[in-house]
Amino acid sequence: MPDQNQIDLIGAGRGFIAALDQSGGSTPKALSAYGITTEATLSDSKMFELIHEMRHRIVISPNFTGKKVIGAILFEDTMERNFQGKRSAQYLWEERGIVPFLKVDKGLAEFYEGVQLMNDIPDLDLLLKRAVNLNIFGTKMRSVINSANLVGISKNVKQQFTMGKKILEYGLIPILEPEITIGIPDKAEAEIILKKEIIKQLDALSNNQKIMLKLTLPEAKNHYLELIGHKNVLSVVALSGGYTRSDAIGRLSQNKSMIASFSRALTEGLSVHQSDLEFHKMLGQTIDSIYQASIS
Repeated sequence: MPDQNQIDLIGAGRGFIAALDQSGGSTPKALSAYGITTEATLSDSKMFELIHEMRHRIVISPNFTGKKVIGAILFEDTMERNFQGKRSAQYLWEERGIVPFLKVDKGLAEFYEGVQLMNDIPDLDLLLKRAVNLNIFGTKMRSVINSANLVGISKNVKQQFTMGKKILEYGLIPILEPEITIGIPDKAEAEIILKKEIIKQLDALSNNQKIMLKLTLPEAKNHYLELIGHKNVLSVVALSGGYTRSDAIGRLSQNKSMIASFSRALTEGLSVHQSDLEFHKMLGQTIDSIYQASIS
């Protein structure tokens, strides 16, 4: 079962969740933004080594603690690695007071009916067993909505909840992430459909089944307040989804009790070429701004 101290920390929502879960597909772009060209990565093993060095630098930064960063989402490769000589999840909780999550999805299927469902996750049971043994608190999995298509959105949400209930069986807390693409013309309509479909699935859960939601920042202020207050929802977190950090923070501050779970917006402005002093200063300023928007 999940640690009650970790449940209380996430449920209180006094901070934000750092998304450090760039996968094979998104890692080259993240490294490039950090100042490392894709040519320098040479191979997958080298690429993951370099991204881990970036994550390590973030995680050991003096400002990266549970006072403002209450959770961190890890990539599978990171879960198996160490920070400062300790397994990553163990280090995050014991040394930083940060609750560790694991990205478990294996990418997206082709667009159909306006959405991209998750690919099948082979050996999910084995992955969840490893996560439990390595002190992971919860999981995250992403699918995509690209149109206000009722049929597609319904299928998307059902897949997320079906997978989420399986994850709950292992005593892990699932973060369900049906991401709405920020640039679509019917984004507001898609958000209305999405909320209705999520509520249907939430109402079918038993009282002891608690999940989390990671959702695109909405067009209408406080659109997801009903979800935040639902008895089966531990927390609702926001993804930056391609918004600049300033835009993401501005939108987040308009949504009561919704906290951040940013990836690109968190690492924006960080560079491999910065001195440790410059790096820590930039990261500290970013953490402060995201934290303030999350608790507003």
